[in-house]
Amino acid sequence: MSAPDPRPLLTRALDQVGELVAGTTPDALDRPTPCDDWDVRTLLDHLVGVHRRIAHVGAGGLFSEVDSMPEVAAGRHLAELTAARADVDASWGLDGSDAAVLDRVLTVPWGTMPGRFVGFGYVQELTVHAWDLAAATGRTGGLDEGLASAIEDTARRVLPAEPRGGPVPFGPPVAVADDAGPTLRLIAWLGRDPAFATNGTTAGR
Repeated sequence: MSAPDPRPLLTRALDQVGELVAGTTPDALDRPTPCDDWDVRTLLDHLVGVHRRIAHVGAGGLFSEVDSMPEVAAGRHLAELTAARADVDASWGLDGSDAAVLDRVLTVPWGTMPGRFVGFGYVQELTVHAWDLAAATGRTGGLDEGLASAIEDTARRVLPAEPRGGPVPFGPPVAVADDAGPTLRLIAWLGRDPAFATNGTTAGR
């Protein structure tokens, strides 16, 4: 049985990141983020690179042909993200075009597989980085909990608790309260410290 169409979730994840980037003010660029050694400016650079990669891979290109850490000029992050999003919409059929990408075999950093599986991988990446940006800028209250809920079980299955570090670019899982919501459970499983927004600690990328 094939995986379902990830594009509705991918659209929501892209929309969420776009809204967060649009609302990030220049005075926030030097703030630390939950990603080791990254400030908000670096995280925004990476989000532009991720959007470009999603578009390029969806069009049949190799992920390694697109820099995931471009240096984006100050004040240009939203414009570059918006341009890349238009390319994502076209290559993944989010603009209403065909869905051929879903069954096309694509190569991404975590393997070679049909696009429908790649799409869910990018939903996870965008959802986690949305939390990173929201935590760094004090906006976690408005995150789409449904995105994390939809991919949490898959994240736990695909990324076991061990090994972590080295070639696996995530820290060890972090314990959360029993009543933690889906987003906090997801980011904690992927090595983030849910307390970052209040104590400034960092864990994993």
